[in-house]
Amino acid sequence: MQDLTHLYEKDGCVSREELSNYTINGKQYRLIDQGRGIWNPKFLDSTLSIISDPKSHYRDHHRDDGLIEYAYQQGTENGVNTKLRVAMLNKDPIILLTKIAANTYVPTMPVYVVGDDSINRKFLIAVDEAMVVLANNAGSISPIQKKYAEAIVKRRLHQPEFRGRVMRAYNTQCAICLIKHGELLDAAHIMPDSHENGVPDVSNGLALCKIHHAAYDKNFVGISADYVVHVNRDLLAEVDGPMLKHGIQEMHGRKIFVPANHKEKPSPEALNFRFESFAVYGS
Repeated sequence: MQDLTHLYEKDGCVSREELSNYTINGKQYRLIDQGRGIWNPKFLDSTLSIISDPKSHYRDHHRDDGLIEYAYQQGTENGVNTKLRVAMLNKDPIILLTKIAANTYVPTMPVYVVGDDSINRKFLIAVDEAMVVLANNAGSISPIQKKYAEAIVKRRLHQPEFRGRVMRAYNTQCAICLIKHGELLDAAHIMPDSHENGVPDVSNGLALCKIHHAAYDKNFVGISADYVVHVNRDLLAEVDGPMLKHGIQEMHGRKIFVPANHKEKPSPEALNFRFESFAVYGS
């Protein structure tokens, strides 16, 4: 899991091909089932990975207490479900693969199986070790614990999924300077997620390198609804080293790179809302 983390952090997501032919220490492993959502490799006593697909007929439900209801394999209580029960009894860590596009996944790891509801045919999955403790207090979770669980799910599940979708849409490159090193890129919100319209949708996101993300957040750089970069006038007049000159000042007037898919392009309404804030600070 530690090794896989390095791979997915680069692009924000991993492909089925990479998961099917994963090499570590010179040995090849399969980290995903060829056809099912639950992968039980022969070399392990319990499950290694599970897939959550929002478009699948299996409806995984995210509960208010932060746990995920994960459906049994259809047609049986046993089958591939059996090793998930072993994972629960052994408290084994497993990998949750959230599908964000065809053959493309965002891994969350480790996650834990903390419950088995045979009546409703579903397992309960905790996305963090701390939530395993909360799961043991199911039914008596306090408002503070609920808020804590929501924060964990946001950090461990929703934010990485948003980053994965944005990185994929922007071909893992900064929309402003086009640098292509995923480790140096962030998924920036246009309208902040604290705003009622700050939804975690690709159209409300931008792939930005860390310096341009910081500059955008601090209104040193703005992006208008026609996708043009604007640099704060005081910063334009400033004389400093090559990073300021080539990294920021020369971006003034440049059009950003946008995804080819129309639905994934930055929302002009969101850009305009954010640009109004930039204008106050000296556009």
